[in-house]
Amino acid sequence: MSQPDESHSQFSLLKTKRFAPFFWTQFFGAFNDNVFKNSMMALLTFGVLHSSLQLAEMNNLGAMLFILPFFLFSALAGQLADKYEKSLLIRYIKLLEIVIMVLGALCFIYLQTWGLMLLLFLMGTQSTFFGPVKYSIIPQHLKPGELVGGNALVETGTFVAILLGTIAANIVSDMESGPQVVGTAVVVVSIFGFLTCLKIPEGKAPSPNLKIRFNPFTETWHTIQFSRANNAVFLGIMGISWFWFLGAAYLTQIYEYTKVELGGAPSVVMTLLSAFSIGIAAGSLLCERLSGHKVELGLVPLGSIGLTLFGIDLFFHANPSNSPELIEVGQFLSQPMNYRVLVDFLMIGVSGGLYIVPLYAMVQERSDEEHRSRIIAAVNIMNALFMVISAGTGILLLGVMDLDIPEFFLVLAIMNAVVAWFIYTVIPEFAMRFLIWIITHTMYRVTHTDLNKIPEEGPCVLVCNHVSYMDALIIAGACRRPVRFVMFKPIYDLPVLNFIFRTGKTIPIHSKSADPQTYENAFKRISEELQNGEVVCIFPEGKLTQTGEIDEFKNGIEKIIQKDPVPVVPMALKGLWGSFFSHKDSKALTGLPRRFWSKVELVASDAIPPQDVSASLLQKKVAMLRGDRQ
Repeated sequence: MSQPDESHSQFSLLKTKRFAPFFWTQFFGAFNDNVFKNSMMALLTFGVLHSSLQLAEMNNLGAMLFILPFFLFSALAGQLADKYEKSLLIRYIKLLEIVIMVLGALCFIYLQTWGLMLLLFLMGTQSTFFGPVKYSIIPQHLKPGELVGGNALVETGTFVAILLGTIAANIVSDMESGPQVVGTAVVVVSIFGFLTCLKIPEGKAPSPNLKIRFNPFTETWHTIQFSRANNAVFLGIMGISWFWFLGAAYLTQIYEYTKVELGGAPSVVMTLLSAFSIGIAAGSLLCERLSGHKVELGLVPLGSIGLTLFGIDLFFHANPSNSPELIEVGQFLSQPMNYRVLVDFLMIGVSGGLYIVPLYAMVQERSDEEHRSRIIAAVNIMNALFMVISAGTGILLLGVMDLDIPEFFLVLAIMNAVVAWFIYTVIPEFAMRFLIWIITHTMYRVTHTDLNKIPEEGPCVLVCNHVSYMDALIIAGACRRPVRFVMFKPIYDLPVLNFIFRTGKTIPIHSKSADPQTYENAFKRISEELQNGEVVCIFPEGKLTQTGEIDEFKNGIEKIIQKDPVPVVPMALKGLWGSFFSHKDSKALTGLPRRFWSKVELVASDAIPPQDVSASLLQKKVAMLRGDRQ
């Protein structure tokens, strides 16, 4: 049987005290923000609230006031979240929300437009201080195998809350007593959010001796520079911010796109927004299933491909409406051609979920705990900056260059492809993991048992039977920790696979008689990796099986353990014998593949202490794990 942490549903986290209170605190906060902002804009649109400025100017001013605190206070927020206990910080932040919403209720009731605009700035401030705490407390309360699922639920809850808040705002603002209802609702929801946060478990302060510096400009620059210490994390941050660039661009233009290109009324806008939000939720939840409970960076290129393809398809979507009057959602859905644009927005959302959840999880996982909140603060700063750049790009392309909105969407899709190519070129790990994910999920159905036997940290050696050219890819795709494979050099040099092996820091090896230099370099590299606390995997048979049976284990494993005494975890692959990549019936990689999506199993057993390791014992252990299934 698989261990519970390998088979649990991400939704089970909603039943735990270490996650559920935090989830609902975040949900109520996102819902409240959107009820407040959208109700205010709706009441301005319908003339219930009044201003001397034009509606478009008020929209832009409101967006600026909400985003400005992210530039001013994110660095301070990150410092506070690293210095102080996080559950207490959340309570103070949620108390501030209640105060803001009480003031907001008064402004709604007495129709004080500029008071509401000021409160948008305070809401942005409150969100600024909540962000670093939010994303840095998740890895404190969740296990490594729950990190993707937890982030997926947070992203799902956030976008569902945004959607429900938008819908609720539009419904309530149409009521005769709309301002009073909105004022009451935001106060009540803020109280619910505060009550749920009281149950959030303690999140220890990772840097209690940190000296707080208040200069917003200097500290903002320091925070951004601080996030660049780890190149992979920094590019992950840039990838997240790029998503917010795209999201802001699509959501800003969706109203005009619906009216001009589709001939749709506001109800059509809500339908497309719903499709986009549901897509984000679905894509986020799919991450858990497609990644196997680990941070799977291979899903990021898959998401970016979807963002480009479905963005391009919006450009080619023909306008189905010739009516001079705007059509409602019923008439819109009665025309089959309109389902294409609906699917495009849905799949842009799904692709966005696949794209952003692994990136958030990677940033959390690879950031040092003492600095994690400040890294998240850098994410917030860059997100805000990219959203401002997104608005400027829209003004430039749609206003100055006079593109129409479908052409704007096409430019966004092409820009996304260029950005993705740049990121995956600079950090080839993304492309490598993508290739592994594609190969292992099209050719095989991989299940695994007891992989939690692999230590979560510290050096160890994995040993496994060697059946096919895909063995290393299947193991790499199933294990949560990065694995350094020791690979027979002729296999290491195979086209395409060589890119994967090089990027994954695979160690090529050859026999001592055939290539003594490669042989000695391999053992030197193995020792270096183990001394650096990495996981090394070897195939002690030294070559692919010719018969399907396990060949004799060579004594190289004993040489490794003699120099670096670390635990050894026996593993076995089942079901690969007879595949296109094995030597059954003929040489591997000859003819055409005859099996697709074959069921393959990877099994691990308890680690063997270094003093008990021998080649013969490991061979017996692996044979027992494999059993009769080749």
